[in-house]
Amino acid sequence: PMCDLLWSDPDDRCGWGISPRGAGHTFGMDISEQFNQNNGLMLVARAHQLTMEGYTWCHERNVVTIFSAPNYCYRCGNQAAILE
Repeated sequence: PMCDLLWSDPDDRCGWGISPRGAGHTFGMDISEQFNQNNGLMLVARAHQLTMEGYTWCHERNVVTIFSAPNYCYRCGNQAAILE
């Protein structure tokens, strides 16, 4: 389901897993490919996960994480990004 995918984190392992962040789950490339194919999509664009460069591509560009809060909590030193 869409909520499960969007509120979980992409991972290098296949299938669903337990998130090391302590809440939620992880999903592998097999899950993102299946989700995109089943829904006629080419990309899942998601947020809510810190990425130092402001964005991170994964799963052979089937998933992108966008993080728009620069220097999160005034201490992380991360960049921010937007998707056009």
